[in-house]
Amino acid sequence: MFAYILNLATLICINGVLAITLNFIMGYAGIFSLAHAIFFGVGAYSAAYFALHSSASIFLAVPAAMLVAAVLSLVLALPALRVRGEYFVAASLGLQVLGVTVFSEWKSITGGLGGIIGIPPVELFGHAVTDPVQFLLLASGCLALVILITNTLLRSSFGRNLKAIRDSESAAHSFGKNVAAIKTLSVVISSALAAVAGALYAFYLGFINVESFMLDTSTLLMAMVIIGGTGTLLGPIVGAVLLMLLPSLFSYMWFLPQTEIGSIQQIAYGTAMVLLMVFRPGGIVGSGKGDRR
Repeated sequence: MFAYILNLATLICINGVLAITLNFIMGYAGIFSLAHAIFFGVGAYSAAYFALHSSASIFLAVPAAMLVAAVLSLVLALPALRVRGEYFVAASLGLQVLGVTVFSEWKSITGGLGGIIGIPPVELFGHAVTDPVQFLLLASGCLALVILITNTLLRSSFGRNLKAIRDSESAAHSFGKNVAAIKTLSVVISSALAAVAGALYAFYLGFINVESFMLDTSTLLMAMVIIGGTGTLLGPIVGAVLLMLLPSLFSYMWFLPQTEIGSIQQIAYGTAMVLLMVFRPGGIVGSGKGDRR
């Protein structure tokens, strides 16, 4: 039971990082992306490849994964220079589909559908982190660091510019803000930090394949942000905790058909989002009126 709780807590930390980084562009820049799982995957595959062929040191593998994700994020950021709203959502959906195809077919790098196995444990100051408690502490530390970085950025002039673009892109442009550059940089930062979660995920499991980076994952991350509360620091974490705990709670409900647990979870997620949009548009942590903070 203790091992199960440790595993769940570690996965909550990893998904918390992903939800926070998605909220950075979604809640503060008004950029709705359905491709966040791709950068999660890029981080995982990059860290795994680097660990297998060079070093598993967290100070080398994770920055390498962040760099690759940041560069590739420009593929998503470029459409942001020209489109907005539902058009950007469509562009990100296209990138998600393209990314999954690459993950599935680029067998020399990703292992194809079989994935990558035998990923060595992450090394911290020359020590291999194999103990579940130690890895949970490492994941918690990474989550805290991402929260600190995000909070620092949001309190800076860059963060204020992001909120201005979210509230009115035309008004921000009229005040001399370089909207295209700010949006591009926000996507790059979000993607690079999402790669941290990908690297942690690869090192934690020791195995990755494309199934962890499908559209379902991007949708789940968006649900975490919306249910927890967009445009808040605590909301994505609350959403991650709730949506990671729900499957565990359903599995203990003996009166539910265990073969249909996956479908029941999807129904629960959809129902929760509909009810929140009706009765509390700002999410659980939000103001309740849809106002972003």
